Amino acid sequence: MIKQVDHIGVAVRSIEQARVVYEQGLGLVCQGEEEVRDQGVRVALFAAGETRIELLEPLSADSPVARFLERRGEGIHHIAYRCDDIQAHLDRLRAQGCRLIDQQPRTGAGGRRIAFIHPGSTAGVLTELCQTDRG
Repeated sequence: MIKQVDHIGVAVRSIEQARVVYEQGLGLVCQGEEEVRDQGVRVALFAAGETRIELLEPLSADSPVARFLERRGEGIHHIAYRCDDIQAHLDRLRAQGCRLIDQQPRTGAGGRRIAFIHPGSTAGVLTELCQTDRG
């Protein structure tokens, strides 16, 4: 079962520059930064009520987020939904013929189990499922 929107991923060229707007302009508090090497990004997390905003800065010119920035510029990269059983969701989506980027969950920011659904199956929106240890 989908529990809520977990976070909205925003592709940026520079977290340092984007933080000014998110912190000073919007008044959001940065909960921390980390590098997720296997996804080629540096991530900064901001609390916005129960939903988080995840700023994504590419670590290299050949990362998926760098390619996104090159094609589309800065902006919303993906929407992530928190679920209680990510594998069950992937199995159900696969059975329904959805195109999955990740066939199996992998580790994302904050140690969450994540998997991406191809935007071709979700009305053009890159969609992420995520599960914490708590579900």
